[in-house]
Amino acid sequence: MSFIIQPGVARPRAVIFDWDNTLVDSWATIHAALFETFQAMGHEPWTLEQTRERVRYSLRESFPKLFGDRWEDAMRLFYAAFERAHIAHLTPLPGAGDMLQAMHGAGFCLAVVSNKTGRYLRAEAEHLGWARFFHRIVGAGDAARDKPAEDPVHLALEGSGIPAGGDVWFVGDAGIDMEIAHITGCTPVLVGIADLEGEEFRLFQPKVRFGSCIELAGCVATL
Repeated sequence: MSFIIQPGVARPRAVIFDWDNTLVDSWATIHAALFETFQAMGHEPWTLEQTRERVRYSLRESFPKLFGDRWEDAMRLFYAAFERAHIAHLTPLPGAGDMLQAMHGAGFCLAVVSNKTGRYLRAEAEHLGWARFFHRIVGAGDAARDKPAEDPVHLALEGSGIPAGGDVWFVGDAGIDMEIAHITGCTPVLVGIADLEGEEFRLFQPKVRFGSCIELAGCVATL
């Protein structure tokens, strides 16, 4: 697809990225850890497709709804399974590394806000050699509340001299990313293939849309 930008969208001073399925493909690892957790907790495991559709919120937000009073036991099981494999199976999405390097070199302030646990998130960024590109990397548990609450965006921009606003792009692949962009007044930017007619995007539509990181990099370079 060719990229789509609504009229009036400002050139970004800062760009905040989601992580999973925006910069990296780690769905196989997340699904395997969830599968093991569901089995151990006596729940029917999700399919990979269901995992892709349903994983949006942090564990401290989603697991109490899934496992009730036993959610902390389930969280420990998930973390144990995830930690065994998340680095070994980490896969950058096409063009992501080159895009980050180019944008960092061009002077954009870059950050990450994800609902992946912060220490895992930073370990993955270090492993890929990407940590140096980011002003801050904010994961679940790092701020008082997790995405889509506004707290992690403000934490990600802290010390940059750039407040949340229209000249900050929030880039992600899911409705929750568009939601936090709208809540904080940032420009919502969708990357990848998504059904904008679906319930996930009903209230929170993107203002900019790209098919891939490669398209995003090419567009920002010409703004």
